[in-house]
Order: sequence, then C-alpha cells, then structure tokens
Amino acid sequence: MKDLRRNFNRFCFKNRDKGIPNLMLYLTIGSAIMYVMSQIDPSNVLYHTFRFDRQAILHGQIWRLFTYPLCYNGGTVFMTAITLFCYWSLGQAIENLWGTFRFNIFYFTGVVLMDVYCLIFGGQADVYYLNLSLFLSYATLYPDANFLLFFIIPVKAWIFALLDLIMVILGLFNPFPYNLFPLVALGNYFLFFGKDVLNVIPVDWRVNAGRVASKANPANRGKTIPFHSAGSYQATHASPTAPYHHKCTVCGRTDVSNPELEFRYCSKCNGYHCYCEEHINNHVHIQ
Repeated sequence: MKDLRRNFNRFCFKNRDKGIPNLMLYLTIGSAIMYVMSQIDPSNVLYHTFRFDRQAILHGQIWRLFTYPLCYNGGTVFMTAITLFCYWSLGQAIENLWGTFRFNIFYFTGVVLMDVYCLIFGGQADVYYLNLSLFLSYATLYPDANFLLFFIIPVKAWIFALLDLIMVILGLFNPFPYNLFPLVALGNYFLFFGKDVLNVIPVDWRVNAGRVASKANPANRGKTIPFHSAGSYQATHASPTAPYHHKCTVCGRTDVSNPELEFRYCSKCNGYHCYCEEHINNHVHIQ
C-alpha cells in the first residue's frame, strides 16, 4: 500500500501542472452566477436545470452529474459571498501545495463518489459535504492555522475539523440512505489522506497518548510510541546520488530521494529545521 501511495504521489508530482488550473475559482464564479440568477428569477429555472436529479439523469440529462457543484445556495448575499470566498481560498491553498493535477483528481473523485452512490441508492447529491472535504483537507495540512470566529475570535483549524467530523458521525443516525451520504461525500478526503487524518489532532496530544500507551504495555515501558501517519516512511540510510537542498528532520527524505514531496521550514522550531509535507504539521517542535 505504501508503494502504491508513493507511486501515486510521484505520478502526481510529474504531472502537477496538468488539468484545470484554478478549478475552485471557476466553481466559485459559476456558483456566484447561479446564486445571482436564482435571486433574479424566483422560479429558479437555471438551478433546477443544473442540480442533481436522479430521474432526469436516467432519462439522459447526464450533465447534471457534473453541474450540481455549482448549485450552492448560502442564504443571504453576505453569507454566500463569505462562504464562496472561503471555498476559493481553501481550494487555492491546497492546489498550490499539491499541484493542479492532484487537486483536480481529489475534487472530481468526490463528485464521482457522490454520483455513484446517489444513482444507486437515491438521495440528493449537493455541494455541502464536497466543500466540507476542502476544509477538512486544509485543516489536516495546516491544523494550526487560525480562523476568525465571528471575524473576531481566533480558533484553530483542527478544532473546527473535529467539530465537523462529530457532525458527520451524528449524521450516521439518519435514515438510510441519507445516513451514509456524508461518509461517501467525504470519501475523497479519506482516500487521499488515509491515516494522515490524525494530523488534525495536535502533535502534543499524540505524543502524550503515545506515552500513556507505553506505560500501559510493560514491554514498551520507558519508550514513547510515536504516532506516524500513513504516508510516513523510515529515514533512508542510503546517500543521495546528488547534493540535496532540503532534508526532512523527521524521516530523513530529501528533495533528491523524493522529488515528489514539498519541503518547508517550521517557524515554531528554534533554528532552521526543514520538514517534508507529511511532517511539517506532524512533529514535536524543537525548542
């Protein structure tokens, strides 16, 4: 599984500039146009033409499989503008990190998963949970990022992410098939991150949990059990074939041995310590 993941990362890195650049920009503009048209036309003809409709799709209106992400209705003009701006900002940040190709696959995987599930079991596919996967992805990549609650109170991204995951779990108590719809809609998030979803939990919590686990098991007494993500690999002992510019402090991978990875420096560590994209938010800060 690790080899498959590594090959996929390398393939996405080699083709990172392919696909639809600024995908979220086009989607937010399209959603804004859809919202304005719905306000102008009370009958919402355009909205009902583009939204997901299982019976209409089975009768040949296949464009609905891909146009329903444009059918966003956020209520007031102010809330719609803020929400669409947030979706664009989150998507742009993820695309800048991953590259266009990987982000396109991520987003369209969520669309296809919802299409398949709703065509088989029924239900209404919408953009809410698909865009929620963007927020969860951003919170996993940048758990210490701050969001302003009510534009005043700074709240860590991982807190919002955990609250969203709790809402998804509560949704499992809804009647079938609606109870599984949130999980299917977030399938792209779980597929792309795997055990890396643990990154939304603060590093200090994971380290403390590892210490508790080591004390509970006599065989591990005196040791700290590390919480590694699914994408983490052991540091290689082989010397790189060429001089490298960046080397991860945790796993030892370099921009030569793993050119598909992004490397960044941690601003919270004392000194200049470099980390790969899988450990930049998953390490104990060096003080």
